Amino acid sequence: MKLPLVAIVGRPNVGKSTLFNRIVGKREAIVDDVSGVTRDRNYAESDWAGKKFRLIDTGGYVPDSKDLFETAIREQVEVAILEADAILFLTDVRDGVNPMDHNIADMLRASGKKFYLLANKVDSQKYEAAANEFYALGVDAVYDVSAQVGRKIGDLLEIITENFPDYSEEENDTRLKIAVVGRPNVGKSSLTNALLGYDRSIVTEIPGTTRDSLDSILKYFGEEIILVDTAGLRKKKKVQESIEYFSNIRSLKAIGECDVAVVMLDSNSGLEKQDQKIIDEVVRWRKGLIIAVNKWDLIEKETNTARDLEITIREKMGSIDYAPVMFISALTKQRIYKLIDLCKKIGDERKTKIPTSELNDIILPEIEKNSPPATHTGREVKIKYITQVGDYYPIFIFFCNYPKEIADHYKRWLEKLIRKKFGFEGVPITLSFKQK
Repeated sequence: MKLPLVAIVGRPNVGKSTLFNRIVGKREAIVDDVSGVTRDRNYAESDWAGKKFRLIDTGGYVPDSKDLFETAIREQVEVAILEADAILFLTDVRDGVNPMDHNIADMLRASGKKFYLLANKVDSQKYEAAANEFYALGVDAVYDVSAQVGRKIGDLLEIITENFPDYSEEENDTRLKIAVVGRPNVGKSSLTNALLGYDRSIVTEIPGTTRDSLDSILKYFGEEIILVDTAGLRKKKKVQESIEYFSNIRSLKAIGECDVAVVMLDSNSGLEKQDQKIIDEVVRWRKGLIIAVNKWDLIEKETNTARDLEITIREKMGSIDYAPVMFISALTKQRIYKLIDLCKKIGDERKTKIPTSELNDIILPEIEKNSPPATHTGREVKIKYITQVGDYYPIFIFFCNYPKEIADHYKRWLEKLIRKKFGFEGVPITLSFKQK
């Protein structure tokens, strides 16, 4: 399901991260009195009265700054405005209207997006009158709130989510959803176009040509599959990290909405730091995962073998050794349909439910042969019973006498054992240990 996207914008140190944490309900963003602490996006899912939405926290907006740091932040805010369905424009009632606030208000009006002006830090009634000053920014309404103490946040969320779809009434779309994610210019749009058979997305050598995330329907042997193409900025800007930021926003949206994520790499550069961050995000969301190494047609096969490159990639991926690695060429269409077949297989694997009796009959004898290490006090740890739960991805619950004493290396052994016996290729699984 596509969830509405809400962005928090404003100049530095007005309380954006505090508001983000307040709405999300936990401390996700770093908060500090020093302005500019939030440099990259913070992104989370939240809900209010059955209405779910995604929330983006951005760095402080500083118009016309020559400082590269502030320029990067400014571009991030512009990105958030392009992406968002609703925008929370945060100001500081203690400081009053700032010239930067005028700049941001003008930019928001020019964007045509729905935005709400929030006068923050109204911790009590004595500050309410001061909030009226912000009508000078030419808005119809000013919402006086306190992110710190939570004052009027509920009323604000009621207004913001009024027209958002009710998640509980949303029809469940059973079609397989594949997100094509990765760094700019690795060939995401080229792959989508090759699969669809026509140019759905603009493809150039400039990183980040695709501005919008485009959902496309792939007809595959009578089955409808949804492809989500994600990419970076419209044009290459001076601050390179802004391109990565925009690409991350696209990827995060797509990952949250998909069943299987295809993380595309460039065969010339292999697995880089930003790729690892995207892979970590896929695992965090517990989505199906495939590593697709693109532009394989450009590699000299005599000097660079697929095996050598795969070994290098897997070494960098560490414990995420269950994800398949496939070498493709979007240009020549090499293995692109095998990629779809693999996506379908992994989509089915995510839904696999192992009967409790079968799970215990197969796994418990193996545990008997390789018992968990004793507790730090020397007590024997015994796993008595296993069951699988989870509607959207596999969760295995192990009932034992000392659940907090299960060592991490033993948890990894149990995960490998489950995969060895039951598959789950490309599927992150969750192990939970509870008191018997």
